Amino acid sequence: MPDPALDRAARLTLAIARDGPDCTWCRRPFTGHVTPTTDHLVPKVKGGPSWLENEVAACRRCNRERGHLSPADWLAECERRGWRPDTDRVARVLDSLAGAIAARGGQRRARPYLAGQQRRLNHTNR
Repeated sequence: MPDPALDRAARLTLAIARDGPDCTWCRRPFTGHVTPTTDHLVPKVKGGPSWLENEVAACRRCNRERGHLSPADWLAECERRGWRPDTDRVARVLDSLAGAIAARGGQRRARPYLAGQQRRLNHTNR
């Protein structure tokens, strides 16, 4: 299990190694002017922790434009824009977060939000 005390740069490096060198949302590769950032799937304002299990790599544009939209809502918006977001990656990371919360405990505020997003993604993928 990754160390929850990793700094942001280390978590970003691990997220890119785990998921690949492209934006989760728009799928642009991280080269030149497309800079990667960490994007919390469960936003901090909803109780989401700064753990690798709650973060995906996203380009600055997508991270900024997503704001506090839920992963399910932002996936729908990305598809509306004609992008091909990595829905499987998002679902996999949300599942990983649920496992990390079960193992580590805490994150009371994040649990209902996380469960709702998992339900919405499972319903959409049927």
